Amino acid sequence: MSGVLQARRRRHAAAVVVLAVLMTAPAVQGCSPGTPDPAPQGPGNSAAPEPASTAPAPRGPLTAGLNQFRDNYGTQIIEIQLSNALSEPVTVLGAELSSTLFPAGAAWHAGPEGTEVPPGQTKSLPARLPGPSCTGPVRDAGARTVPAEATVSVRQGSTTSTVHLAAADPFGVLARNHEELCLARDAGNVAAFGLAPELEVAADARTAVVRLTVTPNEAGTGPIRELTIERIDGTTLLAALPDSPWPAGVTVAAGTGPAEFHLRIRPARCDPHAVAEDKVGTLLPLVVTVGGREGILKVAAGPALKGRIHDFVTAACGAH
Repeated sequence: MSGVLQARRRRHAAAVVVLAVLMTAPAVQGCSPGTPDPAPQGPGNSAAPEPASTAPAPRGPLTAGLNQFRDNYGTQIIEIQLSNALSEPVTVLGAELSSTLFPAGAAWHAGPEGTEVPPGQTKSLPARLPGPSCTGPVRDAGARTVPAEATVSVRQGSTTSTVHLAAADPFGVLARNHEELCLARDAGNVAAFGLAPELEVAADARTAVVRLTVTPNEAGTGPIRELTIERIDGTTLLAALPDSPWPAGVTVAAGTGPAEFHLRIRPARCDPHAVAEDKVGTLLPLVVTVGGREGILKVAAGPALKGRIHDFVTAACGAH
């Protein structure tokens, strides 16, 4: 009889342990996936999900976050990153991001079979940001916390559901892109900025000249008619020469004539990975003030100039 009582006590203790684990699991694994909705149907879906089931949503948590790879800094393509803390794979059929900074939303669409996120792994889903909402007061450029939500269509087994996840943005991806796009819009009301495709390399191959072109718009094309180039920063590949500083404190006004600035450059670094791993070295950052905003306006080198800059840096570093 004592053996039976001991067996019952052991079973009871095991049940208590299991119950405790289930009750504490959300605190260990993260947020729950939220309240599931039936999967959307119709021609707007790029995937062809199974009909929504009345079965429970996929067990355990999915979490969402935002990031941006360096080689997409000039394209406004961000990553919706989904992490699967389940013990089983989840298939993602589509993901949409919503934020007050980008009212039109950003979306990633899977192929017909969807994209599988294995247990314990994270998948990055690229989505291009639409035009920003630049109305209202100018945001604090240092503010990085912007509420965002990811609406994700998922399939686990035979169950298809839509879950709403708070999208964490620890790197301030949305705020940074919003400020850059709004700044670029305001600057574009004043002038167009570009880099000439030619690169003038010195005879000793150690320095070169990049030409920044500024073409003001006609007067009266918009409410913002003036901006100031506070300074021009270097890049991971390019730096100014100590005896040839780049222009600073330059005022550009709509209705004035075009201007061209000759920037003498040298390699900013000569380690073996400088060119091979370059992502943003040919995006020239102008620190500008325009329309109440101050930030970085990135002027990208075209394909021809980008190749010439890479060749120049390689040759200049080899000449040392």
